[in-house]
Amino acid sequence: MSNSANPARNWFEQGGRAYARFRPEYPPQLAAYLAELAPNQRLAVDVGCGNGQLTQLLAPHFNAVVGLDPSTDQIANIVPHERIHYQCAPAEQLPLTDGCASLITAAQAAHWFNLPSFFQEARRIAAPSCVLALISYGVLHLEPALDKRFQSFYWDEIGPYWPPERKLVDTGYATIDFPFEELGAPTLEIRADWHLSEFLGYLLTWSAVRSAKEAGREKVLLDFADDISSLWGDANITRAISWPINMRIGRL
Repeated sequence: MSNSANPARNWFEQGGRAYARFRPEYPPQLAAYLAELAPNQRLAVDVGCGNGQLTQLLAPHFNAVVGLDPSTDQIANIVPHERIHYQCAPAEQLPLTDGCASLITAAQAAHWFNLPSFFQEARRIAAPSCVLALISYGVLHLEPALDKRFQSFYWDEIGPYWPPERKLVDTGYATIDFPFEELGAPTLEIRADWHLSEFLGYLLTWSAVRSAKEAGREKVLLDFADDISSLWGDANITRAISWPINMRIGRL
């Protein structure tokens, strides 16, 4: 968690098109569950929305949805929706009126926030009994024949290049101070069947991959790509991939 007065680097300021194309999609059950917890369906606010993966899933369940992200590039790659208003704004300065939100979400984003400032803003915009959900998805798992090589790459080879905030994702946000009445969360996961090109495209959206390139360690990436390509076999074959979904849900 960053409590610095200086904003953390925005790793997603560029590359919104790749992010929109290759990031995994949340299951519809996630949005349905959060909508059931909310006190009403007036307004959902998705903070750090990226290009709207979760935001769009919330739209069928609420009268209105607001998606906020500090990256103009991410917002530029969003698919418009008549019920969603998107705007560039940081999590620490939400451009919303007091007491307006029934649900506030942050999906794969809260580890970049100054959390005390964000929590203060969440309390300000929250309607009575508003629900706040911090959502993340953990380290992916491949089919057994490929998973061992991937896990070695993730933890040992690319691991040193993750920004410190990534540790919060790896623990499912379990270690953060979450000063709210906590609610239970269902067991959910993201599932995808991807071709090799989609899998490697997803890896290219990682902040750790960008750091490794900037550090001149592209050989680490190329060696892994060669190894996983050999294990994958025919690049036109789809392989099953899953990510565990972790949540901290509270009532404000």
